[in-house]
Amino acid sequence: MKLVSDPAIADKISRMNERVRWQDPVIQRRGIDQTRLVLEDRRADNPEFSFLVIGDTGTGSHRYNNPQREVAGLLQPHLADSSFMLHTGDVIYLVGSSEFYLDNFIKPYREFLVGGENPKAIAYDRMTFSRPILPVLGNHDYYNLPLLFGALSLTTLPVRRLLKFRRDFDVGWHGSKQGDAYARAFLDCLKALKLPGELDRHLSKHYTAKTDTGYCLRYEPGHFTRLPNRYYTFRYGGIDFFALDSNTFNDPLPISTTPEGEARRQQVVQRRDRLEQEKLQILDAADKLNPDNPDDAEQLDDLQVKLSQIEEIIVDIEKQLAINKAVVTDTEQLDWLQQRLIESWHTDEVRGRVLYFHHPPYVTEATKWHQAQTLAIRDRLRSVLNGVAEAVGSLPQGRPIVDLVLNGHAHCLEYLKTTDTGHADSNINWIVCGGSGYSLRRQREEGTDLMEGEEEKLVARSHLFVGRNGYATEKRRPYTCLRIDVQDGCPPKFVIRPFVTERYQKRWHRYAIEPFTI
Repeated sequence: MKLVSDPAIADKISRMNERVRWQDPVIQRRGIDQTRLVLEDRRADNPEFSFLVIGDTGTGSHRYNNPQREVAGLLQPHLADSSFMLHTGDVIYLVGSSEFYLDNFIKPYREFLVGGENPKAIAYDRMTFSRPILPVLGNHDYYNLPLLFGALSLTTLPVRRLLKFRRDFDVGWHGSKQGDAYARAFLDCLKALKLPGELDRHLSKHYTAKTDTGYCLRYEPGHFTRLPNRYYTFRYGGIDFFALDSNTFNDPLPISTTPEGEARRQQVVQRRDRLEQEKLQILDAADKLNPDNPDDAEQLDDLQVKLSQIEEIIVDIEKQLAINKAVVTDTEQLDWLQQRLIESWHTDEVRGRVLYFHHPPYVTEATKWHQAQTLAIRDRLRSVLNGVAEAVGSLPQGRPIVDLVLNGHAHCLEYLKTTDTGHADSNINWIVCGGSGYSLRRQREEGTDLMEGEEEKLVARSHLFVGRNGYATEKRRPYTCLRIDVQDGCPPKFVIRPFVTERYQKRWHRYAIEPFTI
């Protein structure tokens, strides 16, 4: 039984473009940059500021001891001192459905929302943030339910079991509709403005911030808190932040049709079939558990971990198995990123650069490093950074092209640093912040060093990993978030402050990890 369906990249791009009326003649005539926002909080010129980071949060399946609300509790003492919060994607599990925004996002983060004291009164598509949350799309925010599962499941599964499965695994009755729920929740969906003159009036009211790339959206906490596009940039305290949609440049090359490729294809098909059998066994085991029993609920979390890992691997395999499929890469977004990074390096007032997107190019979580999508992301990002390095020449004076990259997707907290990779992604700091609510993952058995190519060249090393560990009564589930303090100076220094709320022996334990500076 297929649990999720990942839309084609071309469909993701076209649907999102429709929603924001990408490059509409009215927008172009006004000289509006649809990929930029200005955060109006009267503090954006301060070179010393703090921001928060969470990722992979959107779970509501825990009846007891909801980790997402525990993480929100970690954040609360830092709200007044932090300018905004970045979200590294997967806002809503399992299939990005609008059905789950109330329980899986609005309630847990109500302190960030206008009217948050009464979260049930907040519609998911009418949220206004009193404290900015600036997300990117995760793969689950794009997922749909397969037609067979969505339309015929009542005839293929007993009703009691179907209802139980949907409730226990955050499935619901429909998917994201190719990212539509995320768009309605966070983006400025200009498509809805259909009356004569309505678009012009809206642009005159909200797209009035003047920048060196044209007019752009004015993000006003407490009043108007929409994002202009699925990928965007903003400048704060002299730091350029670039938010990317990595779901549209993670398409791997399909397995070749050569004899060697066909042999590999058979191996991959056999692996997928084994995983499908394992998935059915997990669902059978889950059916025997009572989520209203706290002990069973923790076992259900373990099964959820296994199920989500298997489903991700199957999606990755199916992308590789596609025959005669044209590989689609969002070159428009990648070209935009390259050009904006080049411009950033030629702007005197910019002293640092931060990228954040969902899929990590470097990670030691147990399942990600060898996935085809990871390789695709790494190769395409390298190509962009190589192009930037060539264009800016000696301008960086030995600094990396970007100072920090933040990702999610791997359900853990991890800090890595690349070595000399032979590309312009060398010596960059990478932080995975994807352990803020959904099922946690373990580190891979191979350890902290990431090797690449037939020559097994060292390309990155992990310096911190916080994820699921231990077994049986010694099992620990440490959920995490970050506060990052940006210091004055060029290049800037980032003080990373990790916070943990750990579920251990049926109790929550909160603690902070020693801060470190990059």
